[in-house]
Amino acid sequence: MEETKRPSILEGYMNASKETKYFYLFVFPWIVGFLAFSLYPILTSLYYSFTDYNVVNPAKFVGLKNYKDMISDELFWKSVKATLYYALVSVPVGLFLSLVFALLLNMKVPGKRFFRVAMYLPSMISGAAMSLLWVWIFNPQIGLANYALSLVGIKGPLWLLDEHWAMPSLIIMSFWSVGGGMVIFLAALQGVPASLREAATLDGANFWRRFWSITMPIISPVFLFQLIMSIIGSFQVFTQSFIMTHGGPHYATLFYVYYLYQNAFVNFNLGYASAMAWLLLIVIMLLTYVIMRTSNRFIYYEGGRK
Repeated sequence: MEETKRPSILEGYMNASKETKYFYLFVFPWIVGFLAFSLYPILTSLYYSFTDYNVVNPAKFVGLKNYKDMISDELFWKSVKATLYYALVSVPVGLFLSLVFALLLNMKVPGKRFFRVAMYLPSMISGAAMSLLWVWIFNPQIGLANYALSLVGIKGPLWLLDEHWAMPSLIIMSFWSVGGGMVIFLAALQGVPASLREAATLDGANFWRRFWSITMPIISPVFLFQLIMSIIGSFQVFTQSFIMTHGGPHYATLFYVYYLYQNAFVNFNLGYASAMAWLLLIVIMLLTYVIMRTSNRFIYYEGGRK
């Protein structure tokens, strides 16, 4: 029996409809850009993670040495500690504030459109500009934070200059942009059927009962999305440390990605930096996998649990 010859990609393109041809035409630049500027650097960094490479000399294959060196690297563990500290505090508090503000601005209150815009605007400011603004706010002599505390008779701390207050300062600063998460929660809240809330109210359910039994289960998929994205973002903090503290004082704000940057572009140890990047990717993938695998226990899907 004669085998049917499969058409090549070029033949398939020539035989495709006009709309399909336009699709390939417009998507082609993205494919080229992805292969050249995303996939190739990713695969190259994977190779470099197994090498000793300092840009000047050719890469020398060293196997798992870079990964083993992390175990005995004191600064590596300090960067892990600082990043976990930031994530464990900023993520839950940030999610809580985003949800609270979304609930407040979902109510029928005067001027809610203005407050929604005012809450969202800070999240549109670039990380560099926001960092420079908060450097002034946390200035011990002329900063707005200590001035506000002095009005109530409290002497403010040194903030970014104190190793005990530097990390809390950056965590407080992270709440400046909770408006982005608030908008997402607000969209989810507006998707909660009003008929369910009205029926629960007629049955005598108060606000908290309606929230935990109706609102929270329905918006739980959005909460899951926010949780995962917040964790990923907290593990990739860089700009604040780079501009505001330079990892100090006494390595109190030496975030993982900032230490990775130092190894790559200050010490020119690109092999070690590539290994750190891939370790971070693996950790984030594992955390995301665990959260997704366990999400059916607390996430409600209208189509039923799978």
